[in-house]
Amino acid sequence: MDGVIVIRKEKGFTSHDVVAKLRGILHMKKIGHTGTLDPDAEGVLPVALGKATRLVDMITDKEKTYEAVMRLGVVTDTQDMSGTVLSQTTELSVTEEELCTVVSSFVGDYMQVPPMYSALKVNGKKLYELAREGKTVERKPRPVHFYEIEILDISFPLVRFRVTCSKGTYIRTLCHDIGEKLGCGAAMESLLRTKVGRFTLDDAITLAQTEEAVQEGTIESKILGIEEILAEYPRVCCTKEGDRLLANGNPLVQALVDAQEKNGWIRMCSSEGSFAGVYQWDEKRNRYFPVKMF
Repeated sequence: MDGVIVIRKEKGFTSHDVVAKLRGILHMKKIGHTGTLDPDAEGVLPVALGKATRLVDMITDKEKTYEAVMRLGVVTDTQDMSGTVLSQTTELSVTEEELCTVVSSFVGDYMQVPPMYSALKVNGKKLYELAREGKTVERKPRPVHFYEIEILDISFPLVRFRVTCSKGTYIRTLCHDIGEKLGCGAAMESLLRTKVGRFTLDDAITLAQTEEAVQEGTIESKILGIEEILAEYPRVCCTKEGDRLLANGNPLVQALVDAQEKNGWIRMCSSEGSFAGVYQWDEKRNRYFPVKMF
């Protein structure tokens, strides 16, 4: 089984838990997730199987969409409601207009400081390990991008919103930063990831449903094949003379390729149409070079 299965991660599981459980359910070792979701978060978690694990970095780079609930008037050490409350107020003086103005100010490029309670490493040690020891270390701001932030409902002190952002973005840090800018503090109440690139909640199944599909013999219908995942890229075949070079993952000159696709990635296939890998034209070296072989 080479492809991607889209899991709907449930609360209480880490992304690593999901991978470990899938190894047992599917009886295979070569499995990798495509982006960490906090244990309390739910939603879309694409998981790569077999040869598709080579796709992980490609999928991880995609934009993501979340629905979150933010609680105004509270600050915690984890930036969500699972943490220790550091400060709290019951009297909010924030207006809906002020909230909308502050939220919209985050759309676009933003330098975000990762939270202490995260899996990022500093000097070989994960930040959350240092945080649990009561230590706080300086974290360098990282560039992230918010494509859209839409407020869905306001019921003070709770605010529900949808956000589409770049990889590596912490939504609980966004909540914290919004609260800081409003002057009242804020923490994330809940988080649901609804989309990763082309994968949506409609594609997702729970671990229990995955196990059920294995027992019923329908699991293959739940797995998206490698070529299907890469369908957005043009499909090109090489000539019979290029088959041997392609099989060995070698570059191909234009004369050995049946089409002229020179912008971005292409799906390179053998002369008989068997998919082999992702290639890209190199203008300087006048050849198609492999990006990723399968």
